[in-house]
Amino acid sequence: MYRYRSAASLASFLNRASHFNKQIVSPHLLSQARNYGATEIHFGIGARAAMLQGVNELANAVKVTMGPKGRTVIIEKNHRDPKITKDGVTVAKSIEFKDSCKNLGASLVKQVANSTNKTAGDGTTCATVLTQAILTEGCKAVAAGVNIMDLRNGINKAVNLIVSHLKNGAFLISTPEEITQVVTISANNEREIGELIANAMEKVGKDGVITVKDGKTLDDELEIEEGMKLSRGYISPYFVTDNKTKKCVLENPLVLIHDKKISDMNSIVKILELVLKTNRSLLIIAEDVESDALATLIFNKHRAGIKVCAIKAPGFGEARRANLEDLAVFTGAEVITEDRGLTLDKIQLEMLGTAKEVTISLDDTIILHGGGDKQLIKERCEQLRETIERSTATFDKEKAEERLSKLSGGVAVIKVGGVSELEVGERKDRVTDALNAARAAVEEGTVPGGGVALLYASRELDKITANNHDEKMGVDIIKNALKVPVMTIASNAGVDGAIITGKLLEQNDLNLGYDAAKGEYVDMVKSGIVDPLKVIRTALLDAASVSLLMTTTEAVVVELPEAKRALAGRLPQSQMGDMSF
Repeated sequence: MYRYRSAASLASFLNRASHFNKQIVSPHLLSQARNYGATEIHFGIGARAAMLQGVNELANAVKVTMGPKGRTVIIEKNHRDPKITKDGVTVAKSIEFKDSCKNLGASLVKQVANSTNKTAGDGTTCATVLTQAILTEGCKAVAAGVNIMDLRNGINKAVNLIVSHLKNGAFLISTPEEITQVVTISANNEREIGELIANAMEKVGKDGVITVKDGKTLDDELEIEEGMKLSRGYISPYFVTDNKTKKCVLENPLVLIHDKKISDMNSIVKILELVLKTNRSLLIIAEDVESDALATLIFNKHRAGIKVCAIKAPGFGEARRANLEDLAVFTGAEVITEDRGLTLDKIQLEMLGTAKEVTISLDDTIILHGGGDKQLIKERCEQLRETIERSTATFDKEKAEERLSKLSGGVAVIKVGGVSELEVGERKDRVTDALNAARAAVEEGTVPGGGVALLYASRELDKITANNHDEKMGVDIIKNALKVPVMTIASNAGVDGAIITGKLLEQNDLNLGYDAAKGEYVDMVKSGIVDPLKVIRTALLDAASVSLLMTTTEAVVVELPEAKRALAGRLPQSQMGDMSF
């Protein structure tokens, strides 16, 4: 009898999981946590100074990567090879401090970097240096007795005016050459990467699916593969196979498509039997997978070594049914539905679809090289084109066009090459940032790069009429902070940032900037040195938001290290073996 089929093992697992959950919500345990969760409170200037120290140390490590002459950072990895990177958010994530207050400040800056990275995909270093600049001046102002609410109003007024000014001055891009320029700047002036991404976007469309992978050669490669992207991620993080990227990658999996919820353990066992016989991985696409069925899948992944992942079916109602039919055609599967008299109990191996590779993240799923019949896929596409032509409702037409693009559009795969694994990892970070910058530029347009867009926008702040001196101080804090990106880029290039900033502000050409790579003043737009508006806008908004929160902080509550150890010793240990995530 198979390992995963053991009723006794499964029952024991479920009982332990249930017992563990009961312990978590036990009033007795909560009482213990209260007794041993001792905390320490810091107030006022001391609290802000401790947080600012953490912010400064983290920002100083991150800012060295900024600009074309920025340096790389080497990060030690426990039990793994060190990582070399020039990516600001990667550096920020790796930093932890022993002092709780310092670490609290650093953690808030990490949130800024993560938020900017999630929204715009780039600009994390810019967001970090802006946060440092705003917070430093804000803490000085509060210590001097400035009214915090007036200071907040001044900062908000300034940020809103700058964002509005940047939007009005942005220019849209569309040609491959313009995209290449944006990508080249983001990729640390490596034009090869710029041309590669521009070529990928040209082939699959600006809204097409582009993925970045480790290559196996010295050179970068671009491949267009048959694939489909779904806007659904894994149901449980326990399915992750790569902890670094937080993704689940299944090679040559079988694909089960079901239009209902799966909660019965016995039906899952039947499917796992079929999978184990073929020694292949399994992707389950259903309305939902829950209860005992989900516990069974997780248990078998971690104990029996079966590679499996479950995702929710995309769409709702009739749209979900149509999407599942498209998936079935693409993968060569049958939709297990009661309308056809099919149930999970009656499933056969030939009812499952196939794919060459499936990559599932928290938010989406990419299926490459589905095993469906090419002729059937072609016929399905023709049906959708006819539906689009006949449809009179805009909503139905848009949905049909969306389905057609998924079924007929390919997936561009950029394989990053390099001499060593460390070089590939460093270049992969830059390619990913550059790809995100290109998408952001296409979405909202671009502004002159090198930090000059923010620098010249600072002149607009002279137009603000402040209600009082404290509000004016908030405006001045933002005005000074907007100079920091140019100063940092210049400093990393080995020149005096203050002199560069002063010379640029003396003249009136809004496109003139300092090319740190060549060490000369140039027209930034004509030279192709541009930044995506979305990146700059997001960096400023996120930096101002978190800086204000820390500036207005009056008390900081942190756990004592001894209390953390005591609490950890009292908490019940998980009985779920290696399932901890």
